Amino acid sequence: MATMTGFLSRVVDWLREGYPAGIPAQDTIPVLALLRRRLTDSEVAEIATELRASGLLPADPDAAVGSTHIGAEITKVTDELPLPGDIQRVAEHLLFRGFPAHD
Repeated sequence: MATMTGFLSRVVDWLREGYPAGIPAQDTIPVLALLRRRLTDSEVAEIATELRASGLLPADPDAAVGSTHIGAEITKVTDELPLPGDIQRVAEHLLFRGFPAHD
């Protein structure tokens, strides 16, 4: 994979700071859904690849880690509607860490 742009690297760094112990499984769908609102699918896939490689995004032990699989997984995951409470919890966490998650 090519080196990430400065912007995408900052997003990854911000997520590392906001979730130093990793993104909890229950927050994965809302986090990816929020990212997808502002980034292209390929940018979200690139970020997910980096987060998974660094252990911050829960890994699917039954899945290949290739970018094609991650892209398909993101599409599958983000096409699910997160529960309002999930979005609120993640948005509050992100706001607390200095990243407004509202539209």
